[in-house]
Amino acid sequence: MAVYEGARPRSMFLPRRRLESPLLRPQAPLTSRRPSRVAYRTKRHPRVFGIAIGLIVVAFMLSFFSLVQTVRVSASGYDMGQLNAEYQQLQARRQQDLSDIGRLDRESAIRRQAISGGLTQLPAPIVLPAR
Repeated sequence: MAVYEGARPRSMFLPRRRLESPLLRPQAPLTSRRPSRVAYRTKRHPRVFGIAIGLIVVAFMLSFFSLVQTVRVSASGYDMGQLNAEYQQLQARRQQDLSDIGRLDRESAIRRQAISGGLTQLPAPIVLPAR
């Protein structure tokens, strides 16, 4: 059996009295009652200050997210610029190497490099008579 605060037990032998006037109502004994949390919570209204703080926090989070995305896009753009510059340098080096190969592939260029390296042309062969 549940007991509720402020409930009075009913008597089975005495019928309930009906009070016609509020002046004739019996006074309830004065007892110290705990305030009901449910009643306290139902009377609470959202505070404007709390809502404002919440909105400010959400605005800062959204602006931070936007800033992160902007930094990420600019960083990837910077990386793409660096890669394009490196690609252009490699293409220039490739073209230079191809032109060097084409220039140094000829017989005259090879002879000139050999002479500049200290090599000379072989003298006429020496033929020995057979015995």
